[in-house]
Amino acid sequence: MTKLNQFLLYDELPLWSAPFGLTLLDTIRIRKNMKILDIGSGGGFPMLEIAERAGTTCQVWGIDPSEDAVGMIRNKIALKKIPNAEIIKTTAEILPFPDKHFHLVVANNGLNNVSDEKQVLSECFRVCKKGAQLVLTMNLPHTMTEFYEILEEVFLEKENFFAAEKMHAHIHEKRKPAELWKEQILQAGFSIQDIIVDGFKIRYTDGTSFLSHYFIRTAFLPSWEKFTSATDLRKAERKMNRIAKETGGFSVSIPFICFDLVK
Repeated sequence: MTKLNQFLLYDELPLWSAPFGLTLLDTIRIRKNMKILDIGSGGGFPMLEIAERAGTTCQVWGIDPSEDAVGMIRNKIALKKIPNAEIIKTTAEILPFPDKHFHLVVANNGLNNVSDEKQVLSECFRVCKKGAQLVLTMNLPHTMTEFYEILEEVFLEKENFFAAEKMHAHIHEKRKPAELWKEQILQAGFSIQDIIVDGFKIRYTDGTSFLSHYFIRTAFLPSWEKFTSATDLRKAERKMNRIAKETGGFSVSIPFICFDLVK
């Protein structure tokens, strides 16, 4: 193993998924001889952490639609020598597993971007054994509300009501309300054991550093560009910078929820 590869082992998880994932890890109930599924494995957290905590009597599968993510996780499995973990490239709408297969299914912010939440929950129910645990985390509609309120202010100043409507539609598409999730979960056949509501803040020096942040540019900006313009974003940036100058910084809130469910 090269020195560079050794350092890759310390890249444990994406910062964004850490708070969600730590709550998820506190919620799961693991024991020997379990079959476990992680939906939307991304960079491998919490999938690989669960595999190591569960031990080799358990088998952990992860799924992700991204070829890059699947390749990265395969490399991590090899580098870390985790014998009980396997990653598969697929979507969550049609899980490639038999009925009543898993004792535990998790999705750490993995259901926010699926094309059909009802179908995914139905598939989760199908592959879960009776009594299996399903643990889901997702961020809520007020995520980054500080930014969205400023951007809406920019839209309304120029009476661009269509852009404001598209922004709210985007938020609803990506971050469903907790009550809607509860309704869909119960319709899928799961019972709710517990609901944990939490959150955190991400602090920036100003709006410029917020919009320049790599994660914002790659994970959020492309979808924002579907309903806003570069000019409007610059106006929002100036407003954020004024707030930062007056208050000593600019922060965005990330509220999230964790569902502890049983089939």
